[in-house]
Amino acid sequence: MAVEIERKFRVNRTDFLDGVDGERLIQGYLSHARQATVRVRVRDDQAWLTIKGETRGARRSEFEYPIPADDARAMLEEMCPEGVIDKTRYRLPLDGHVWEVDVFHGDNDGLVVAEIELDDEDQPFTRPPWLGEEVTGDPRYYNSALSRTPYGRW
Repeated sequence: MAVEIERKFRVNRTDFLDGVDGERLIQGYLSHARQATVRVRVRDDQAWLTIKGETRGARRSEFEYPIPADDARAMLEEMCPEGVIDKTRYRLPLDGHVWEVDVFHGDNDGLVVAEIELDDEDQPFTRPPWLGEEVTGDPRYYNSALSRTPYGRW
């Protein structure tokens, strides 16, 4: 079984992203059940269906499958009535890890978070100077929650 161990943080400034190329991601949720969320995501002409299990600490099961981009766009339009997530993702390597920094747009404009995937929940990592408070355990920051209650309405 695929397992994701991920820690999430607020970002306290974005000047470090100047000149860095990012990728635009559009995603929506077909299911928000506690035991499993089902996400559809589009990046350019590629798309994926992702199933994530219940979060336990910083760990959860994750399964991801490529799907046709046209199918994904149809799912987003027809099956994601609670809203879609629109964000630009930047990947920044640092000391053997890759930070994924998401700058949100639309209803979540103003929110910037960084995630790091680890091999173990207690694995040490370098904290970059732009890293703010940890929000790993705060469900408001889950993308599935942001699709239903956007940052702009907090």
